[in-house]
Amino acid sequence: MNQYTKAYSSTATYSGVAYADPHSLITQMFDGALKRIAQARGCLERKEYAAKGENISHAIAIIGSLEGCLNLEKGGELATNLSSLYEYMVIKLAEANVNNDTSKLNEVISLILEIKSAWVQIAPHQTQKAG
Repeated sequence: MNQYTKAYSSTATYSGVAYADPHSLITQMFDGALKRIAQARGCLERKEYAAKGENISHAIAIIGSLEGCLNLEKGGELATNLSSLYEYMVIKLAEANVNNDTSKLNEVISLILEIKSAWVQIAPHQTQKAG
């Protein structure tokens, strides 16, 4: 039964991504990073270190993708600051992985939630005008 659940989840994720607008995709990326970090925290609490590392690795990849979405030329200081913040988060996640430190995971969760909160307040039609 587990393989069917995974297949459905994969299909549902693909469908959501395939038909999402850019604003929704970024929101989904924030959600994905938050989910992976929360899973890593749970793994750490259960002493499942390999799974913790896997989840942190996925979260780092998502944050790298978020950074890759930034347009540093058009985004100016805001994009530059976000880029620096994403790099900081990657460092904190790597430190959390090496040191098994939930406080660093919690710090990154807090930062992502703050950025996501601001992002979801931007209407999709505004992001198209800025593009």
